[in-house]
Amino acid sequence: MDTTDAQSPRTIAENFYRRFDANDVAGALDLMADDASFWIAGKPGASPSAGEHSKDEMAAMFRRMGKRLRDGLRMQVKAVTAEGDRVALEVQSHGELLNGRVYDQEYHALMLIRGGKIAAVREYMDTQHVHDIWYRD
Repeated sequence: MDTTDAQSPRTIAENFYRRFDANDVAGALDLMADDASFWIAGKPGASPSAGEHSKDEMAAMFRRMGKRLRDGLRMQVKAVTAEGDRVALEVQSHGELLNGRVYDQEYHALMLIRGGKIAAVREYMDTQHVHDIWYRD
């Protein structure tokens, strides 16, 4: 498969983060299948964002995050490995919350692409940093 193709799994996965970086959350969500699942690292009882989420639940989470960020969340893809319909990405984010806290995160995301859409995501990151920045009083 040609990785320069606009519909290649690699391009679809990279475009998810490019759209997020451009504050085009709706565009990022459009790249996800209607029945997509998005798993976020952490223990669901310990972190509100952890666990398995539907596309609609992720849309709500992204909206809540956006309301708390000064200028959106900058996302930069640092490395990509693609094989068939599976794409592994190393991503870095940066965003300043309205309360002055700075969210600098590094992620590893594994995406499964099906029918030109993101069907599943497994996202790993520093869960303690998530807690300290987003959920600490």
